Amino acid sequence: MAVEQLSVASANNVTADGLNIFYREAGAKDAPVILLLHGFPSSSFMFRNLIPLLAGSYRVIAPDLPGYGFTEVPAERGYEYTFANFAKTVGALLDELKIKKFAVYIFDYGAPTGLRLALERPDAVTAIISQNGNAYVEGFGKDFWAPIQKYWDSGSQEDREALRGLLTFDTTKFQYTNGSPHPTKVEPETYHLDQALMDRPGNKDIQLDLFYDYRTNVGLYPDFQQYFRSSNVPVLAVWGKNDIIFVPPGAEAFKRDVKDLELHFLDTGHFAIETNEVQFADWISGFLKKHGIA
Repeated sequence: MAVEQLSVASANNVTADGLNIFYREAGAKDAPVILLLHGFPSSSFMFRNLIPLLAGSYRVIAPDLPGYGFTEVPAERGYEYTFANFAKTVGALLDELKIKKFAVYIFDYGAPTGLRLALERPDAVTAIISQNGNAYVEGFGKDFWAPIQKYWDSGSQEDREALRGLLTFDTTKFQYTNGSPHPTKVEPETYHLDQALMDRPGNKDIQLDLFYDYRTNVGLYPDFQQYFRSSNVPVLAVWGKNDIIFVPPGAEAFKRDVKDLELHFLDTGHFAIETNEVQFADWISGFLKKHGIA
């Protein structure tokens, strides 16, 4: 029986925006580009199994955002960890790699990062794949976001410190396994790596800064929604229906603004891609080919 050879992603570093950006890449240089943007508290490692499934037809780029994975931020750079700067950094990476057009996969923190980039470069985005990537107030899970929203309202040190419980190993593991019908099949390397990197000196303060800055994304939701309407960008939304962080009404809300929407719900949680990579790859490939991106 013939065994198909999967494309193995290369591990790369490039200097852009004054940072040493780590990114995974696979696929032919002249193939259509898919940009994969991870979320909290993960890194490009979350795409380790998806990348080879897509790389036969696409050039796949998956960077580590600043403060995550293996991207290095020199202290002298004085980098401010904000979503505006995340979009700027990813844009600088794309410029360095001379990428002009791309489909973008957005998850969790990757959603406001990618959508801010789309506002700046609307003609560059060929399609959006949203995996629990929120752009609507309806998408906030009440219990998870309540203490974060309290911090937004007060800006107090007390409310900031109250969020440290979201940065523990138990919470990190919970994000991967809660809502999954088979949590024992989620590879433990995922949440162990995330936590080990988050436990680096100073990193938890970065995460608290980003919790606070997330409020600025909500202010841009009307702009994101107007972009959906004006650009007619096709959107594939694949949502873990058991996610308590970004809940299913956030996926349903795309119907208001996206003319060309394909929506799927999976019986899983926040990290819907875990153990479902083959299904994701089939949906993504079919969706992009349907829109002439192949």
